[in-house]
Amino acid sequence: MILRLKNKPQVLSISSFKAVATLCLIALILPLSGYTQSPKRAFKKATKKNTASAYTQFIKKYPSSKFAQKAKLYRTALDSIEIVIGTYLGNEKRNYYGNKAPNKLDTIWKIYLGEGISPAYGKDKLWKGAGWTGQPLAVREKGKNILIQGAFDYNLKKIDAETGKIIWQTKFDDILKGTGSIWVNHNAENIENRYIIIQGSRKGRYAKPNDKHVTSLRAVSYTSGKLLWKLNVKKTDSYSRDVDGSALVIKDTAYLALENGIFTVFSPDPKKQELLDGMMQPKVYKEHIYYNKKDIALHGGDLVAESSPALLGNRVFTPSGSGHVYGYNTLTGKTDFDFYTGTDLNGSPAVTNDSCLIVTVEKQYMPGPGGVFKLNPAKGDGKACVEWFYPVPSEKWIHWEGGIIGSAAINDAYVDKNTAKITVFSDITGHLHIVRHDKIAEGKMAIGPDGKTKYPVPQVLFIEETVPAISSPIIVGNKIIVATDRGLFLYEIDLKNNTLKRLDKTHSLELDATPIAFDGKIYIACRNGFMYCFGQK
Repeated sequence: MILRLKNKPQVLSISSFKAVATLCLIALILPLSGYTQSPKRAFKKATKKNTASAYTQFIKKYPSSKFAQKAKLYRTALDSIEIVIGTYLGNEKRNYYGNKAPNKLDTIWKIYLGEGISPAYGKDKLWKGAGWTGQPLAVREKGKNILIQGAFDYNLKKIDAETGKIIWQTKFDDILKGTGSIWVNHNAENIENRYIIIQGSRKGRYAKPNDKHVTSLRAVSYTSGKLLWKLNVKKTDSYSRDVDGSALVIKDTAYLALENGIFTVFSPDPKKQELLDGMMQPKVYKEHIYYNKKDIALHGGDLVAESSPALLGNRVFTPSGSGHVYGYNTLTGKTDFDFYTGTDLNGSPAVTNDSCLIVTVEKQYMPGPGGVFKLNPAKGDGKACVEWFYPVPSEKWIHWEGGIIGSAAINDAYVDKNTAKITVFSDITGHLHIVRHDKIAEGKMAIGPDGKTKYPVPQVLFIEETVPAISSPIIVGNKIIVATDRGLFLYEIDLKNNTLKRLDKTHSLELDATPIAFDGKIYIACRNGFMYCFGQK
């Protein structure tokens, strides 16, 4: 072989010829095998195609590449699905209730959700529509507004928010009282497994208290309604094996205290199921019992955890029916916060911008009143962590002795740092309370639930007479929406001029569920069997 260098012929040796031949062969083989393509170059090619299949192929070929996570996110973006309200009270802080509220409550549409039979107080009862907490989830899918609503007819429903038309429904074993959570699984190869609704229900109409398996927490595909997994809610000292709470999902880990009193840390990924208690279930990482022997002595079997956990810093906080506000440390895997009230805690905590918790308190088991605590976990879990306590009147209504059954709403997600921070809550005596959660009333103290400990109280802005309620009011911008036992109230609040104006009220509707505000409309389910869309016609 002869090469011409600087116009002078050069003769290669046999060894040099072999070397050049080998290089030429490698140059031919490598492009055919694909090994010459770097992850960066392959990712660039995938982005040019910009299809789900192109990104999936890249992820399979380069799973450890620094571009793999980007490819997953790009693939998800192609789905054109936006989660607007993906869990109870909107987000991991439980302080977001919608994007825009209307000025009127005209009925835009209503649909019949159905009815179902489920035991209550020792006998079968007919339940209609949906109730506590029953807040719909809100999604935008390919430019269309969608709702996810659990109902008393045992079905989880996907609903067209513009028309009320039911797109699909999936049947459970009992009525659905609580609100689901939508988890976006970026690792899923197909869209059916990418958007997962984690939804609880009552234990099952025909389930017996000591049955080995009670699968009252399930996962359903958002796109198709397909059942993806079931979690067994084990028998404990608690009388309940239902699930009312809405799971908190951080990255790929879910956190939820079940009504059996067990705080459960688990994987919501269907691919990570394993054999547990004789059935395939989501992989459980940790379980913490959220009651003790003293609680059993005081509460009996009423150790039910019904609230939805909230994230503050590296802790997941859960008010429990055993009378404790627990904090689970996600870094250590330990429950290292325990604020004790002694009374039943049903509401979900709201996280404020100054890193505190707003916790509602029912009056039960303790001599003092129910009301609302503002807790600062940075100050420990004793009396020092209480920024203030606001008591409400102790008057019996139905089977409740007093206090607050629902959750408190705050305006922190909607205002700037210079605007007054308020919290809003309904009691069972028929009053709406609006207080400054960032201001203390000077020189005033109130006795807490234990009947002896005194705490500071917040500044009161308004106490408005409404109707008894167990529902949770919501704040969206300068609007306050209050669901009660006899209708829905719409208010406008002006914090600069300190005014509260009632804009509208619906006719008498028994409303236990929590509403949402979504693109200028209010959506809420009712105990009469219907779901309503309210707004301005």
